[in-house]
Amino acid sequence: MRGELAIPPPFYHIWRSLYQGHAMGQLNIKDDALIAEAKELAALLGTSTTAALREAVHERLLREKAGRESERKRRYDAIMAIAERSWKLFPPGTSSDHSDLYDENGLPK
Repeated sequence: MRGELAIPPPFYHIWRSLYQGHAMGQLNIKDDALIAEAKELAALLGTSTTAALREAVHERLLREKAGRESERKRRYDAIMAIAERSWKLFPPGTSSDHSDLYDENGLPK
């Protein structure tokens, strides 16, 4: 039993999920081409393979997040433009702000 933790059976599944999911992370890459490219990138950067992969993943993650944020902003701007155009289609005095029902503090009159 050397090298193994003695975890009582009722708690093993809890320990296993915590251990595998959070305490220690391991990535087993079985793609020979990816391994070769990671080693080549590490050599070009003068770092370890782990550091090269960390940097590559980090840079890609930043690009993906930035792209999604710009897409979210583009959609928001498009929706606001539609709202602005549609607001102009309503005749004057037909707004739904209900200002005639509430005072300046937002309380019912």
